[in-house]
Amino acid sequence: MSLKVVDAKTTEPAHKRNPGFPLDLDWLERVRMNRSALERRAGSIGARRTVKKDYQLAWLLKAITLIDLTTLNSDDTPGRVERLCAKARNPLRQDIVDRLGMGNRRILPGAVCVYHTFVRTAVDALDGTGIPVAAVSTAFPHGLAPFETRIREIEASVADGAREIDIVIERGMVLRGDWQGLYDQVKAFRKACGDAHIKTILGTGELATQTNVAKASLVCMLAGADFIKTSTGKEKVNANLVTSLTMIRMIRWFAEETGIEIGYKPAGGIATAGDALRYMALMKEELGTHWLQPHLFRFGASSLLTDIERQLEHGLTGHYAADYRQPMV
Repeated sequence: MSLKVVDAKTTEPAHKRNPGFPLDLDWLERVRMNRSALERRAGSIGARRTVKKDYQLAWLLKAITLIDLTTLNSDDTPGRVERLCAKARNPLRQDIVDRLGMGNRRILPGAVCVYHTFVRTAVDALDGTGIPVAAVSTAFPHGLAPFETRIREIEASVADGAREIDIVIERGMVLRGDWQGLYDQVKAFRKACGDAHIKTILGTGELATQTNVAKASLVCMLAGADFIKTSTGKEKVNANLVTSLTMIRMIRWFAEETGIEIGYKPAGGIATAGDALRYMALMKEELGTHWLQPHLFRFGASSLLTDIERQLEHGLTGHYAADYRQPMV
């Protein structure tokens, strides 16, 4: 079997980074989201048609290249991070790769995401792979440390070699409508990141309404965010298709108005291959196949790769393997 899949680490098309724009309160005032309409649209994703057989295997291989392999546990250790990085280097068992006819392809995840403490460990473990290290920062997951402390944390992660910084916004700013304060903070965080790309985590499950989610998305993009991200994975409600649709449509509107393409990262609760396929279908239908690239779309996930590997093996053999045959860490 041989599948036509784009190499995960071929040269990406030229992508203009978001330079940031002035805060436009008039634009913000025009933002409205109809939750019932969003729910109807989200309910149609994957219901009308699905990818099957070889096409599904190809989509699942693509999904691997869009994963931010993540460990964000209170009991993380250097050894666990090193094992995660070893999995990132070889995300699929060699026998699966060979049977898929993909031995000459580099199927690698989009990034490895860790706490600041383990950035240097991950950078060293991934040396030579081209896989970037993403660091969660700015007092993850609550985002309520003193402002200067959060700035220093970003700078320290970048100094240790992080090429992507996942910051968390202060949700209270959204709930009280302090858009200027949110804009100023995200702009400062973007400046502290330097050349490292910034993903802004909205904590959407704590923002009360879809209109709040949409407005927070717009403010972060105006402030210079490279990605907008749903969740820390620590909230009671994390990524879902309704909220994703809200954020994706703001990305589309932003691109139409500014010409700048912003990335999207759903995170939290995305654990199965079926989940991945639904989010990929949503991106394809709303933004086009062009957005299904690592520089514009990522999954934040810790266990997704295990299920994708099981599904790939099932597609080849007709049997599901036990989880222990695809260990993560």
